[in-house]
Amino acid sequence: MIPMNDQPGRGHRGAPGDDVWGHRARRRGRFGPFGRDMFGPGFGNPRARWGPGGRGRGGGRRHRGDVRAAILALVAEEPMHGYQIIQEIAERSDGAWTPSPGSIYPTVSQLADEGLVRTETSDGRSVVHLTEHGRRYAEEHRDELDAVWNTAGAPDIDELAELRTAGRELIGAAAQVAHVGSPAQLTEAIRLLNDTRRRLYLLLAGDTGDDPGAGRGPTTES
Repeated sequence: MIPMNDQPGRGHRGAPGDDVWGHRARRRGRFGPFGRDMFGPGFGNPRARWGPGGRGRGGGRRHRGDVRAAILALVAEEPMHGYQIIQEIAERSDGAWTPSPGSIYPTVSQLADEGLVRTETSDGRSVVHLTEHGRRYAEEHRDELDAVWNTAGAPDIDELAELRTAGRELIGAAAQVAHVGSPAQLTEAIRLLNDTRRRLYLLLAGDTGDDPGAGRGPTTES
């Protein structure tokens, strides 16, 4: 049910839609009843940075530690050059994680400095091999290295940031309709939002059907 404001705005008393969500009565409220946290955990305050460490940090799968573990895990199986490493990571993550050469080669250099790998030139390519020290390290940390593939397909932090931005922009658009829209526009906006929510649940379910009742998730009505 759409909440109604008990105090209509000055100069708009009695006009259709004046009290819808309280936007016309409380113009100082930027987000109105949507609230800054309407999307719950994962969206939060629009001014907040992403992740516990700020923008670009947190739960991403492309930080240096993961690249390091992936390289060691792959080279422990067989020597590879950089492009092979990139291809193999992409294949094992079903295309969800494709590191750039700019993350692979500096990490190989770091591993070489640690004495874990060495490089040899073959057919014009620099092939990465484990050293004896690196082989012992791989054996001692086998579980840790194998675990890199368990979460290699987790969402990229940039994609999460884009999702959050899109969600906040959707809030802003809905708030504008609530603020200045006619009753007919409000009705159509509600239909569009409900349809978008339904399609998102269908996306999670892997269903692209057009059944209006399919994939309907929990509602926010009380």
